[in-house]
Amino acid sequence: QVQLVESGGGLVQAGGSLRLSCAASGSIFSINAMGWYRQAPGKQRQLVAAITSGGRTNYADSVKGRFTISRDNVKHTVYLQMNILKPEDTAVYYCNAGNAEVTAVPGDYWGQGTQVTVSS
Repeated sequence: QVQLVESGGGLVQAGGSLRLSCAASGSIFSINAMGWYRQAPGKQRQLVAAITSGGRTNYADSVKGRFTISRDNVKHTVYLQMNILKPEDTAVYYCNAGNAEVTAVPGDYWGQGTQVTVSS
């Protein structure tokens, strides 16, 4: 089993920045892709960004140029730097990890979620 613990959410004004972190523990040797998904009220959970252990990335079109995903394979941690935040970025952000080297679909493991609220 893999456990994922997120941190770094909060309230920020439009145009501001936040950095999310997600630390993995447990059967971490099996993890390949890690990523971030978000779910706004009344909407489906959607991919924000994902990264493989080799560094290949995938971003949602809505965040390209504003968000950057990165990972530290030694610390088993994935980060999401979010800049130029917009009110429409408001959502619960979930960390995700999987065993496959794919970034287009989520893996089997989820964190508990962290709230990001962007005020206008």
